[in-house]
Amino acid sequence: MLKTAFLTLLTLTIAIGGGTASLWYVLRTQDGVGAVKIGGWTAFPEIGTPNADPYSMARVARQGILSLGRAEGLAFAAERDASGALLRRECSYLIEGSTLPARFWTLYAADRAGRVVKAGDGRPSALHSLELLRQPDSSFAIAVDSRPAPGNWLAVSGSGAMRLVLTLYDTPIVGSTGIAEVELPLVVEAGCDG
Repeated sequence: MLKTAFLTLLTLTIAIGGGTASLWYVLRTQDGVGAVKIGGWTAFPEIGTPNADPYSMARVARQGILSLGRAEGLAFAAERDASGALLRRECSYLIEGSTLPARFWTLYAADRAGRVVKAGDGRPSALHSLELLRQPDSSFAIAVDSRPAPGNWLAVSGSGAMRLVLTLYDTPIVGSTGIAEVELPLVVEAGCDG
């Protein structure tokens, strides 16, 4: 009798603990169910639609974000640079790309929990497409650093992991099947302090 009760308790512990751990992992990772990966950027195109999978809906509820519908836009997040290393606020990065397929877009740095990394002292903690300086060929470069940089500069502060969030508004890519054919900017490490 005691052996049966022990095995039942062990089975329930493994089932509930394993289920909770796997759900925690799925909600925290940027890869997984419903994810579309383009270079180092990941998006969940179905997240703001009625067709969203249960994990995407749980991610929205857990993080308390306002997801965009298909007609409104698409948010991409990058947690790693072009070499595959995790993005850290102690490092400097260069985001290089060309004109994005959107009427308007924004870029900001966030911590692992999704909160905006505040730069403080009136420094720009977000950029948008209307204020971006471009080259004659429509390419651009954005410095992500805690120290001021000439040209396009996205200020970050503090230490620890971060992610870059690029949101494309009024973009034709969400309505097409060619979402994976879009070319997004490359995030390259320019140096680290620590």
